[in-house]
Amino acid sequence: MPDEIVAAFSDQSPRVIVDGTFGAGGHSRRLLEANSRSDLILIGLDRDPEVSRRYDQSPLADPRLTLFVGSYEKTAKAMVAMDVDAIDAMVLDLGLSSDQLANRQRGFSFTHEEAPLDLRFDQEAGHTAADWLAWSNEKEIADAIYQYGEERCSRRIAREVVARRRREDPIKTVGQMAEVCRQCVPRSRNHDIHPATRTFQALRIVVNDELGALERTLRSAAEWFSPGGRLAIISFHSLEDRMVKQAFRDDERWNPITRKPLRPTDEEVRSNSRSRSAKLRIAERVH
Repeated sequence: MPDEIVAAFSDQSPRVIVDGTFGAGGHSRRLLEANSRSDLILIGLDRDPEVSRRYDQSPLADPRLTLFVGSYEKTAKAMVAMDVDAIDAMVLDLGLSSDQLANRQRGFSFTHEEAPLDLRFDQEAGHTAADWLAWSNEKEIADAIYQYGEERCSRRIAREVVARRRREDPIKTVGQMAEVCRQCVPRSRNHDIHPATRTFQALRIVVNDELGALERTLRSAAEWFSPGGRLAIISFHSLEDRMVKQAFRDDERWNPITRKPLRPTDEEVRSNSRSRSAKLRIAERVH
């Protein structure tokens, strides 16, 4: 939803912007193009070290942009590094980037069945999804898949994962996990939804502590902003959207700009089918 993000900040002429989920740089590029200020500071953050390596080799580098490797919850540290006291605008796009989906070694795409079941945003830190499945008990696996993936067949999936472990055939690849889901999840009326979609989403959330990072950020973010600054968050999961909605509504430091979330246009959904579940909420820092 780049058009909506640009519009959200257009009447502010912000001097300091944070793109907390830089990814392929789509939002940052649009924000740089829309802002003619020569003193603009755009701070980009991304947990994936590959993002920084790709950007360093890109001909699209802009001197107004500085990219850091790290989660958006580390924004305060990036501000110190840039000698910035307050930010005027921040965007968080909580979805996966196209580059991550295309990388065969990350495990995000079902089409690369031979890929290791990794699912980490930062492959240099933490444990893989295969590791987590190897040591978690059946209840922990079932609860996570149900809570974070809203998958009704979570117990059946968890039971099969543990059964394979006992047969000394643990889940290690994308294909093995996808096959478990195909066996355990009845075919949906909506054939566009792969039977492993919800389970992989849940595993990704667990491995990357995505909801924890969002919760900690929502608790601290208001301290980073100048009065009148705006925070825009695009979520793709009902739990994420609920957390954003409650934070904007209950924290007296925020004034919600969007009473209901903005949704992508039909045109955007046609050009990017993954955007169909996106919800954008915007809040303004109270003076």
